[in-house]
Amino acid sequence: MSIHMMVAAAYLPKEVINQTQKAVLMKIADSADDQTRLARPGLERMMAWAGVGEKTVVTVVTQLVGLGLVERVTVGRVGLRAEYRVFPHGVPPIPSTEELIERRRAAQRAPKNPRLARKTSRRKPAAAARTQQDVAAREEARAAAEAGLPQGNPDLEDGRVAPGKPSGLPEGNRAGSPGETPSLPPSSSSLPNPPTPTADAAGEPGAALGEQQRASCPKHAAPVANCRGCGTNPRAGREEARREAADREHRGQQDWLREFFAEQERRVAETDPQAVEEVRQRVRALSRMGREKFHNSRK
Repeated sequence: MSIHMMVAAAYLPKEVINQTQKAVLMKIADSADDQTRLARPGLERMMAWAGVGEKTVVTVVTQLVGLGLVERVTVGRVGLRAEYRVFPHGVPPIPSTEELIERRRAAQRAPKNPRLARKTSRRKPAAAARTQQDVAAREEARAAAEAGLPQGNPDLEDGRVAPGKPSGLPEGNRAGSPGETPSLPPSSSSLPNPPTPTADAAGEPGAALGEQQRASCPKHAAPVANCRGCGTNPRAGREEARREAADREHRGQQDWLREFFAEQERRVAETDPQAVEEVRQRVRALSRMGREKFHNSRK
């Protein structure tokens, strides 16, 4: 067992290995010899130490070999444990407390997400003026920069606008222009409305076509192939067929009820004349209820 190599593995930074890799590496270092650095930890002990499964341990050991922290000396097989050499390129030193503090401060200064960190350096702020010569030099530089700018409006003796009327505009009416307000033609709204032409005047269909259109559909003069108004739509045909079937079924039920109650009435009349009147009243009530139900379903 090598305490020194296990402690060196424990202090490896997270930028080098993750927690699972560190746990497996510490177990291999704990089983290693101090002189030869050879270890035979066993698969079960590495699984128990790291708290992961068999496939994860195999994957982590392969990753440690790829990072150069572990070297395979003997490949494991049934009845023989695998043998590893820890830190084949040299045992890393154990960091001091100052190095750990500097590592923590560097991690705090580093951006949380390096991919989103700024890659451009910020400009250094201008230094403040410390002496009277600095203030005078800045004032001269500002005055030299503003020397090329216009200093207000130029001073003119007559002012910006010449006195008097402008000479570019015409004096009064031009020659030949009327001296009064021109009159415009009246609007066409005062004209009488033209008479409405008859339907047959321009060769349009007359009253017979209008009657045919109202008889078939308000949108089509003659029945078309697929129109609910004209009654040629497949859906309208199915609805009409369904209503007719419902009507036939209702009429059949009514006929059967009438025959049934007539037979009952005949049988009762043969035995009890007083019950005949009760049956008739019941038949009338049932017929009335059936008619009301049928009308409500139609609505």
